Amino acid sequence: MTEDLPDRPHYKRYRAGWRLPLREREERADGLDDLGKAPRSPRYDAADSRSRRPRLTAKRLVIGLVSLLVGWVVLSLALFLASSHFERISPPANVSSVLTPGGYPLTSANNILVLGSDRRPKGSKEPGANTSGPSRSDTIMLIRTGASHSARLSIPRDTVVEIPGHGLQKINAAYAFGGPALSISVIERYLGIPINHIVEVNFEDFPALIDSMGGVDYTGGCVYSRIDGGFRNGGYTLRLHQGVNHLDGKAALALARTRENLCAPNQTDIQREEHQQALFNAMKAQLESFSSFVRLPLIAWNAPPAIISDMSGPELLGLFGALAVGGTPPTRVLRPSGNITLSDGEQGLTVSESERRAAVARFLAG
Repeated sequence: MTEDLPDRPHYKRYRAGWRLPLREREERADGLDDLGKAPRSPRYDAADSRSRRPRLTAKRLVIGLVSLLVGWVVLSLALFLASSHFERISPPANVSSVLTPGGYPLTSANNILVLGSDRRPKGSKEPGANTSGPSRSDTIMLIRTGASHSARLSIPRDTVVEIPGHGLQKINAAYAFGGPALSISVIERYLGIPINHIVEVNFEDFPALIDSMGGVDYTGGCVYSRIDGGFRNGGYTLRLHQGVNHLDGKAALALARTRENLCAPNQTDIQREEHQQALFNAMKAQLESFSSFVRLPLIAWNAPPAIISDMSGPELLGLFGALAVGGTPPTRVLRPSGNITLSDGEQGLTVSESERRAAVARFLAG
């Protein structure tokens, strides 16, 4: 006899679906945690997330701005050093043998000789322009800077001096006879001032430097000159009214090169040197402006190619730093006391011994 078996229970079968591991972790986080606490509501999660965000306080804002400014300066310094290494041109090897060793330009007083050649680009139609062969130094300026010193002295290019092997000549001819090395030797002996470094203006890259600064505001008298034959001959015509003029790179270069000012035909080398020092002051003022700080990386990259110097990148940084903190010295030019006719018939300028000693004393004390 068969016993009646109880009814077998019926079971439902459930098959688990495939889940992404990330989804499983999210679902676990939404459920009970290990301590058995109830899941947090979405509103609670949002509020908690907001409470964990850092607040924008004045302190954090200042720290952020300072970090940005420091990073901007560091980037500019890196670009300057890289450009100094790859783009800067060194002077001839014999220059180092005639320079007097000096300390770091920022912390020690240094005498810097700044020269600018009168060589014009090939194809220039400017009357009397030199486009090949030995050139003369169109700009001759001594700068004393470092360790709180600040002085400048321009030497008119027509000043007559004794050049070894060539007799009495205009001082700018030393560059044509023996390059920057002979210029250094002649000026050192003429003034009795030791020269520690040399800076030559590379006129080909000079306009790019001025343009990277956004131009400069030059203050001076009326200037009207035709460089390289003027616009009609493919050159540049410079017209500046009396007062403040904003100059781009080409105009600044034309001012530095101006020999004959048609606004004032009777001007001499003295006024020309004063114009160059005024341009130097305009560049310095522009570098100290906020707009130049915004452009600082671009300026840092374009500065080294615009000069030819024996100084390394770190030394050039020290020089520019010393010029920035040294203030703006008065414009001083070595004043001539008379004229002299040279053997070739050219007229030159003579400087009395007393004027020379006084100028040197003022320069070294600056």
